Amino acid sequence: MKNAIDLHVHSTFSDGTLSVKELVEYAQKIQLRAIALTDHDCIDGNETMRTLCQTANINFVPGVELSTEYISNDHHIVKEIHLLGYYVNEKDEEFRHYLSEYLHSRRHRNEQMVEKLQAHGISITLEALATQYPDSVITRAHMARYLLDTGQVKTMNAAFKKYLGDDAPCFVSRNKVSTQDAIALIHKAGGLAVLAHPPLYNLSNTALNSMIHSLKDAGLDGIEAIYSTYHNNEEQSMKAFARKYDLLITGGSDFHGSNKSYIHLGTGRGNLYVPYELFLHLSTANIR
Repeated sequence: MKNAIDLHVHSTFSDGTLSVKELVEYAQKIQLRAIALTDHDCIDGNETMRTLCQTANINFVPGVELSTEYISNDHHIVKEIHLLGYYVNEKDEEFRHYLSEYLHSRRHRNEQMVEKLQAHGISITLEALATQYPDSVITRAHMARYLLDTGQVKTMNAAFKKYLGDDAPCFVSRNKVSTQDAIALIHKAGGLAVLAHPPLYNLSNTALNSMIHSLKDAGLDGIEAIYSTYHNNEEQSMKAFARKYDLLITGGSDFHGSNKSYIHLGTGRGNLYVPYELFLHLSTANIR
């Protein structure tokens, strides 16, 4: 697709199934003009991907997707919210320390979830997951994939429904930074903070407006207004929020490879189009 970009992409450094090299090859094949790597709570792939994109003549946006918790002032809204951080300085010591601490808490959570899976008769160990996915930050998606690959469930969805979903018996919640603190953390590291896929939080329009207003006051820079699973009215609503609160508009597929096989790089479900001009707006905002 001409002049297309993708600003929401995951690799094997988190819960994607393509390496950064494979992602760049894929992006080159479909002629993307810009791509962002936004692995979950991990920036380890950015340096390599930057080099590969330079060789492939693709504009690269270093990124990360942070898991946060938003609590409204009246405590009526308590949600896990994802923030996309673009152009974060990967050498920033405070940011790297945060990611290191978060990785430690994630590992502890994984230990607890594996123990619960074992108690439910599932054959799984942390060692087996590490062997199967050697360069990845292990997530629930890896556990679900492992259960599928070892024939213990028939589908990824079945793994989440029966064992790993938020309401399933093997789920363990994580300690998360507040959304407002995560925005400040991104800014301190020189980055731009963008609210990822707002319609996925299942908030009423009034509640979503209240949240965006609050996060704008906390320094939010942008909103992901174009996304693989949006309906047309949702995209238009997100763009309206961006205009109302003077926020940057970004967009991306949220590509994960075979972990979300129905989502394709650059085109999502087939009708996604994120125009190159959004990369220009983002890169210009980063220079300011």
